[in-house]
Amino acid sequence: MPKQSAGLLMYRHRNAALEVFLVHPGGPFWAKKDLGAWTIPKGEYTAGEPPLDAARREFTEETGFPAQGNFLELGTIKQAGGKLVSVWAFEGDCDPTALVSGTFQMEWPPRSGRRAEFPEVDRGAWFSLTEARTRILESQQPVLDLLLDRLSAAEPENVS
Repeated sequence: MPKQSAGLLMYRHRNAALEVFLVHPGGPFWAKKDLGAWTIPKGEYTAGEPPLDAARREFTEETGFPAQGNFLELGTIKQAGGKLVSVWAFEGDCDPTALVSGTFQMEWPPRSGRRAEFPEVDRGAWFSLTEARTRILESQQPVLDLLLDRLSAAEPENVS
Protein backbone atom coordinates (compact mmCIF):
# COMPACT_ATOMS: atom_id res chain seq x y z
CA MET A 1 0.00 0.00 0.00
CA PRO A 2 1.39 3.46 -0.87
CA LYS A 3 2.36 5.84 1.91
CA GLN A 4 -0.24 8.46 2.72
CA SER A 5 0.29 12.10 3.53
CA ALA A 6 -1.98 15.05 4.14
CA GLY A 7 -1.31 18.68 3.41
CA LEU A 8 -2.70 22.18 3.32
CA LEU A 9 -2.52 24.81 0.62
CA MET A 10 -2.96 28.30 2.07
CA TYR A 11 -4.18 30.93 -0.37
CA ARG A 12 -4.99 34.62 -0.34
CA HIS A 13 -6.34 37.29 -2.65
CA ARG A 14 -3.82 40.11 -3.14
CA ASN A 15 -4.32 43.02 -5.56
CA ALA A 16 -7.21 41.15 -7.23
CA ALA A 17 -5.00 38.10 -7.86
CA LEU A 18 -4.90 34.69 -6.25
CA GLU A 19 -1.65 33.75 -4.46
CA VAL A 20 -0.61 30.48 -2.82
CA PHE A 21 1.85 29.84 0.00
CA LEU A 22 4.48 27.20 -0.71
CA VAL A 23 7.47 25.98 1.28
CA HIS A 24 10.96 24.94 0.21
CA PRO A 25 12.20 21.63 1.69
CA GLY A 26 15.14 21.86 4.07
CA GLY A 27 18.23 19.71 4.12
CA PRO A 28 21.23 19.30 1.86
CA PHE A 29 19.45 17.48 -0.98
CA TRP A 30 17.21 20.49 -1.70
CA ALA A 31 19.68 23.27 -0.84
CA LYS A 32 20.58 24.18 -4.44
CA LYS A 33 17.22 23.30 -6.02
CA ASP A 34 14.59 25.95 -6.61
CA LEU A 35 12.36 25.60 -9.67
CA GLY A 36 10.26 22.48 -9.34
CA ALA A 37 11.33 21.92 -5.73
CA TRP A 38 8.73 23.80 -3.65
CA THR A 39 5.82 21.99 -2.00
CA ILE A 40 2.70 22.38 0.06
CA PRO A 41 3.25 21.82 3.79
CA LYS A 42 2.40 18.15 4.29
CA GLY A 43 3.35 15.00 6.13
CA GLU A 44 2.55 11.36 6.67
CA TYR A 45 -0.15 10.21 9.02
CA THR A 46 -0.88 6.94 10.75
CA ALA A 47 -3.91 4.68 10.47
CA GLY A 48 -6.71 6.02 12.60
CA GLU A 49 -5.57 9.64 12.46
CA PRO A 50 -8.00 11.85 10.53
CA PRO A 51 -6.12 13.19 7.50
CA LEU A 52 -7.29 16.78 8.01
CA ASP A 53 -5.99 16.70 11.59
CA ALA A 54 -2.63 15.46 10.27
CA ALA A 55 -2.58 18.17 7.59
CA ARG A 56 -3.21 20.88 10.18
CA ARG A 57 -0.52 19.45 12.49
CA GLU A 58 2.04 19.19 9.70
CA PHE A 59 1.32 22.72 8.47
CA THR A 60 2.03 24.11 11.94
CA GLU A 61 5.10 21.88 12.48
CA GLU A 62 6.63 22.94 9.15
CA THR A 63 5.78 26.64 9.28
CA GLY A 64 5.07 27.62 12.87
CA PHE A 65 1.80 29.20 11.67
CA PRO A 66 -1.62 28.04 12.90
CA ALA A 67 -3.90 26.45 10.33
CA GLN A 68 -7.30 27.99 10.97
CA GLY A 69 -10.38 28.72 8.96
CA ASN A 70 -12.70 26.93 6.61
CA PHE A 71 -10.96 24.01 4.95
CA LEU A 72 -11.89 23.18 1.37
CA GLU A 73 -11.27 19.56 0.45
CA LEU A 74 -9.36 19.48 -2.84
CA GLY A 75 -8.98 15.72 -3.16
CA THR A 76 -6.07 13.30 -3.33
CA ILE A 77 -3.10 13.45 -5.68
CA LYS A 78 -0.48 10.83 -6.41
CA GLN A 79 3.11 12.06 -6.23
CA ALA A 80 5.87 10.81 -8.53
CA GLY A 81 7.11 8.31 -5.92
CA GLY A 82 3.63 6.84 -5.50
CA LYS A 83 2.75 8.58 -2.23
CA LEU A 84 -0.91 9.61 -1.98
CA VAL A 85 -1.47 13.13 -0.64
CA SER A 86 -4.88 14.27 0.61
CA VAL A 87 -5.07 18.06 0.25
CA TRP A 88 -7.22 20.82 1.69
CA ALA A 89 -7.04 24.55 1.05
CA PHE A 90 -7.79 27.43 3.36
CA GLU A 91 -7.72 31.18 3.04
CA GLY A 92 -5.16 32.84 5.28
CA ASP A 93 -2.14 35.08 5.43
CA CYS A 94 1.30 34.96 6.98
CA ASP A 95 4.66 36.67 6.86
CA PRO A 96 7.09 34.19 5.28
CA THR A 97 10.02 35.80 7.12
CA ALA A 98 8.41 34.67 10.42
CA LEU A 99 8.40 30.97 9.39
CA VAL A 100 9.78 28.63 12.07
CA SER A 101 10.13 25.00 11.03
CA GLY A 102 10.55 21.80 12.95
CA THR A 103 13.74 19.84 12.31
CA PHE A 104 14.88 16.36 11.32
CA GLN A 105 18.16 14.48 11.65
CA MET A 106 20.09 12.53 9.05
CA GLU A 107 23.58 11.24 8.46
CA TRP A 108 25.55 14.06 6.85
CA PRO A 109 27.81 13.99 4.99
CA PRO A 110 26.82 10.57 3.61
CA ARG A 111 28.69 7.59 5.08
CA SER A 112 30.42 9.87 7.61
CA GLY A 113 28.77 8.37 10.67
CA ARG A 114 27.86 11.90 11.82
CA ARG A 115 24.30 13.06 12.27
CA ALA A 116 23.25 16.59 11.46
CA GLU A 117 20.01 18.44 12.12
CA PHE A 118 18.15 20.33 9.38
CA PRO A 119 14.88 22.27 9.21
CA GLU A 120 11.97 20.42 7.59
CA VAL A 121 11.49 23.51 5.42
CA ASP A 122 14.03 26.29 5.04
CA ARG A 123 11.73 29.02 3.72
CA GLY A 124 8.25 29.84 2.52
CA ALA A 125 6.90 32.33 0.01
CA TRP A 126 3.75 33.61 -1.64
CA PHE A 127 3.47 33.02 -5.38
CA SER A 128 1.01 33.91 -8.10
CA LEU A 129 -0.48 30.81 -9.70
CA THR A 130 1.70 31.31 -12.77
CA GLU A 131 4.87 31.47 -10.67
CA ALA A 132 3.70 28.64 -8.39
CA ARG A 133 3.47 26.32 -11.41
CA THR A 134 7.20 26.79 -12.04
CA ARG A 135 8.16 26.41 -8.36
CA ILE A 136 6.02 23.51 -7.11
CA LEU A 137 6.99 19.86 -7.54
CA GLU A 138 5.64 18.68 -10.89
CA SER A 139 3.57 15.94 -9.26
CA GLN A 140 1.90 18.55 -7.02
CA GLN A 141 0.92 20.90 -9.87
CA PRO A 142 -2.59 19.36 -10.04
CA VAL A 143 -3.25 20.84 -6.58
CA LEU A 144 -3.22 24.32 -8.14
CA ASP A 145 -5.86 23.31 -10.69
CA LEU A 146 -7.96 21.65 -7.97
CA LEU A 147 -7.83 24.90 -5.99
CA LEU A 148 -8.91 26.95 -9.00
CA ASP A 149 -11.77 24.56 -9.74
CA ARG A 150 -12.95 24.59 -6.12
CA LEU A 151 -12.79 28.38 -5.81
CA SER A 152 -14.46 28.91 -9.19
CA ALA A 153 -17.35 26.74 -8.09
CA ALA A 154 -17.69 28.62 -4.80
CA GLU A 155 -16.88 32.23 -5.73
CA PRO A 156 -16.43 32.85 -9.47
CA GLU A 157 -15.83 36.59 -9.05
CA ASN A 158 -12.84 36.14 -6.69
CA VAL A 159 -10.67 33.87 -8.85
CA SER A 160 -8.01 35.08 -11.23
